Amino acid sequence: MNAFGNNFRVALYGESHGPEVGVLLDGVPPGILLSEADFMEDIARRKSGATGTTKRRETDEPVIKSGVYRNYTSGSPLCITFMNRDARSQDYLLSDDNDAAKKIPFRPGTADYTGDVKFKGFQDPRGSGHFSGRLTLPLVAAGVVAKKILGNKYPSLGIHAYLSQVGGIPVIKDRPLPEKVNTILRNSVEKGDSLGAVISCEVNGVPAGLGNPFFDSLESLLSHAVFAIPGIKGITFGLGFDESLLTGSQNPHIGGIAGGITNGDPVSFQIAVKPTPTVGGRGRHDACFALRVPVVVEAVTAIVLADLSMTPA
Repeated sequence: MNAFGNNFRVALYGESHGPEVGVLLDGVPPGILLSEADFMEDIARRKSGATGTTKRRETDEPVIKSGVYRNYTSGSPLCITFMNRDARSQDYLLSDDNDAAKKIPFRPGTADYTGDVKFKGFQDPRGSGHFSGRLTLPLVAAGVVAKKILGNKYPSLGIHAYLSQVGGIPVIKDRPLPEKVNTILRNSVEKGDSLGAVISCEVNGVPAGLGNPFFDSLESLLSHAVFAIPGIKGITFGLGFDESLLTGSQNPHIGGIAGGITNGDPVSFQIAVKPTPTVGGRGRHDACFALRVPVVVEAVTAIVLADLSMTPA
C-alpha cells in the first residue's frame, strides 16, 4: 500500500496538513556518508516559488531520526521526517450550526471521493491528506539516498529529468522556460486555472543486466514507481507510440531496455502530468505542479534502480 521495493524498501507516511510527512527506508547499506545537508539540493528543486507554483511556503528541512550514526548509515532502518509548518486546515473544513468541523464538498478530479470510500470517511481530507503532492517531498529524500547507493556502485550512472512540454508548448532541454510558457502560466494563475506538462527522463551510464522478464521488467517497475507521483497520467519508453508507426527494419530499438532488462544503452522515457484539478475556490494549488516534478521523477527512478542493483545474482 504505502511501501515499494524488495531489497531497498521505501515507505511513506504523513498527511499534507498533519504534523509531519516522512519516509522510512529499509535495506540501506551501512557505511554511506549521509547528513541533512545532502538532501538540500534536490529539495530546493522541488520547492515552490516560481510562477505557477503554490503559495504554500514550507521550510522543508529534513530531520534524520534513525539509521545514521556518526554521519554514516548504520544499516538499520533510516527514517527522515519533515515538519508541516504552513498548513491552512481551515481551507478544507466547514462548520455547521453546532460549530462542528465538517469536510468541504468533494472536489472534482481529486481523491476526495475515492479516499472517502476507501477509508470509510476516516481519512484526513485537508489538502488531500495522504494523497497530496506534499508526499513527494519524502519521495525526493528517498531518491537522494538511492542516488548515493547507485553512485557507490555505478559511479558513471546519472539520472536527469526535465520539462519537455508545458501546456502543449515545447520546452528546450535545460533551457529557461520560453516567454510563451511564462505568459500562459501567468494567465492560468490569474484565472485560477492550471496546466499539464510532459517530463522526459534520461539515465546514462546504466549497466546492462538490471531488470527481469515479464512482471518485474524495468518498464513495469519504473511505471509502478512513476505512478506513485500524484497527477501522472501516462508513460512511454524510447520512441513510445511513435514506434508503432515504424517497420521492424526501421525501429532503432532505443530506450535502453530489451526484454525488460537494461542493455547498457541510455534509458529514456517520458511522462504526462495532468493539470492540477484543485482549481479556483478555497485552498492553495499549483497552476502547473509539473514544474516541481522533474526531481521527483529522478527520485523514483533512482529508487527502482537502487532496488534492482541490490538484487542477489
